[in-house]
Amino acid sequence: MPFFPPVAFKPDVRDHLRNTFKNEELVSAVGEEVAECEFEALLSSLSHPPSFTCVRVNTHLAPRRHIQHTLQQELTGQQLCGRHGEDVSLVPLPHPQLPDVLLLPIIGPRLVCVLALEVLVGAQCGSAVLRGAHVFAPGMLSAPKTLQVGDVVSVFSDVESKCTRGAKSFEGQKVFLGNGVCEMSRSDVFCSAGPLRGVAVRMTDRLYTTPCFDRILPHLVFLQNLPSVLVSHVLGPRAGECVLDMCAAPGGKTTHIATLMGNQGVVVALDKIRSKVEKLRENAANQQLDCIQAYCYNSIKAASNQEQESTQAASNQEQESTQAASNQEKAQESSCGVRVDGPPYPEESFDRVLLDAPCSGLGQRPNMAVTSSLKEVCSYQPLQRKLLNTAVRLLKRGGVLVYSTCTVTLAENEEQVAWALRTFPSLQLQPQEPYLGEQGMLGAGLSHDQRRLLQRFRPRMKEGGASDGHASMPRLDEANSDTIGFFIAKFVKS
Repeated sequence: MPFFPPVAFKPDVRDHLRNTFKNEELVSAVGEEVAECEFEALLSSLSHPPSFTCVRVNTHLAPRRHIQHTLQQELTGQQLCGRHGEDVSLVPLPHPQLPDVLLLPIIGPRLVCVLALEVLVGAQCGSAVLRGAHVFAPGMLSAPKTLQVGDVVSVFSDVESKCTRGAKSFEGQKVFLGNGVCEMSRSDVFCSAGPLRGVAVRMTDRLYTTPCFDRILPHLVFLQNLPSVLVSHVLGPRAGECVLDMCAAPGGKTTHIATLMGNQGVVVALDKIRSKVEKLRENAANQQLDCIQAYCYNSIKAASNQEQESTQAASNQEQESTQAASNQEKAQESSCGVRVDGPPYPEESFDRVLLDAPCSGLGQRPNMAVTSSLKEVCSYQPLQRKLLNTAVRLLKRGGVLVYSTCTVTLAENEEQVAWALRTFPSLQLQPQEPYLGEQGMLGAGLSHDQRRLLQRFRPRMKEGGASDGHASMPRLDEANSDTIGFFIAKFVKS
């Protein structure tokens, strides 16, 4: 029995997903009852956090063992409670298959008493709290009229997004997250003239025990979901290669790729949002990764023919005047053949391409409510196909293309693989290493052998893990199965 209600969708979105998970091919293989149970289990799992917090360590700056020891020392100062209220110390555990990952168990749900004073936060803020964050001022929606600094309060999440910001109370559907101490009064949060910043409620007694990583070893450890770390390993970048990350923000995979290459070669990172590109460049500099070239650019247009190149290159130099000076001082062509003056690039420029595609994000967890319309959910498939077309054009023959999403739909995952294989005869699916997920889902017309080459991560809570507030410590072997929803396909171009 789940501790939280299943994730809430708009009715037509829920029906769309149910039809996906009860498609004719799947039902004929497993039966309608099993398919329905799997679908309901998915909805329940999505509203709960995974069993482990996944931390990628920066092996470019220090070995994992050293970072593991340093992180343990940093976390020792945090007061964390076990399932019965006792103090616990969470020990970072090395992932047995990924050499740059540490795992921290998430204990919960715990029995925590609801207090008289209540504050309400938005659904997005509530999801962050369940993963270890404190309540920051912009996320607070409702607070009692008399709320003062130092008050001990219970924190609830508005799962239906129906609370009016600034309300003094709320009687709609809400979910309890834990207790904390106010660091801001009601007037500080709702009557401030300037921009809202800072922690409004510091969580002290959480429903799920997990450490807060705010300002902890910012250049050495990075919170990334396990499948997101796996993607870069599946891509398999090597020193000296030219690699393209087509939808790079916020940059976790970009910096990971550069680290796996030993900072030798070129990693081109593209994203359409300038502020995110600037943040990516800042992160690369902080991690001492100077092989990354980040540009604000629409990846759909990143492949050019020779006639377009000279005009586009001049335009890009003007648009990218803020590009790091070190890049401007380099030769006009890198050692692996990619121009440093930015996109668009000639076809077959890259040894490896990562397309971590924009998607409906329906695999993210914990997520108690999805506000997307059916039109929004279905809008990603055409965009992903345009990006795949560009990715294939830019990939060298013999090169590797990895396609990934953080969603659970068939249309954005297996159906895209089937479309790519039909549309681009030069693409062949390849085995993935490491292989931590499950085979692809039935319903897209792929063969059994083709589905075995895919990795699908299906959110799945451990048995009895969220029923009565008496959860046990998760086992390390659950880390690969109790994750966000995710999908990975690996192709080679002949």
